[in-house]
Amino acid sequence: MKVRIKFAKYGAMKFIGHLDMMRFFQKAVRRAGIDVKYSEGFSPHQIMSFAAPLGVGIESLGEYMDLEVLSISAPEDMKDALNRVMVEGVEVLAVNVLPDQTKNAMASVAAASYRLQRKEGCFPIDDLSEKLRQFYAQDHIPYTKETKKSVIELDLKQGIYELGAEDGAIHMLVDASSGGNIKPTVVFEKFCAFAGCEIPVSDIQVTRLETYTNLAKEGEPRQLVPLLLQN
Repeated sequence: MKVRIKFAKYGAMKFIGHLDMMRFFQKAVRRAGIDVKYSEGFSPHQIMSFAAPLGVGIESLGEYMDLEVLSISAPEDMKDALNRVMVEGVEVLAVNVLPDQTKNAMASVAAASYRLQRKEGCFPIDDLSEKLRQFYAQDHIPYTKETKKSVIELDLKQGIYELGAEDGAIHMLVDASSGGNIKPTVVFEKFCAFAGCEIPVSDIQVTRLETYTNLAKEGEPRQLVPLLLQN
């Protein structure tokens, strides 16, 4: 039986890397008394997978992990049991039992929404909403991505699904699939270059608001729903 766990990560815990988060949850699952399923072989381990690991320093209200269990009394009971052993900065928000045929969380990710705020004060940009509209209205947003083996020319516009401002913060919905995976900080840097402002990424707090899967079939318009609702 597979369950999907939605959790938040904030405060000091945003500086904990992905591998350490995996170890943290492995210990939390044991302490919570979850009837977890282990792999077979000489070195058995809990069968869990995370949807889209966060970069260090990014907070989130929409993280996901899948966990295989042998039994479960009720999703709410598992949520409460895990929260009793959580540390400050990590909170389990929901637990959902998945159908057997559901793809794992990592393979299901299609998009993610983010909020970007200045850590101190507002963005020093006149009419932020209008500047964002003009930036997003461009036919193309060229971006050069350098990897260890090559240099790739990309069009960021293809991976930005929504972009705007709300309450002095920048909100965006971007491609987060394995084949796309647009970093919100890259979009922010390109926007700053367009708007003629100089704001280092270190001055920005990035928060992932939600992670989505796409229920649409090939050729159909995107139908994005939170990973918790995948079936």
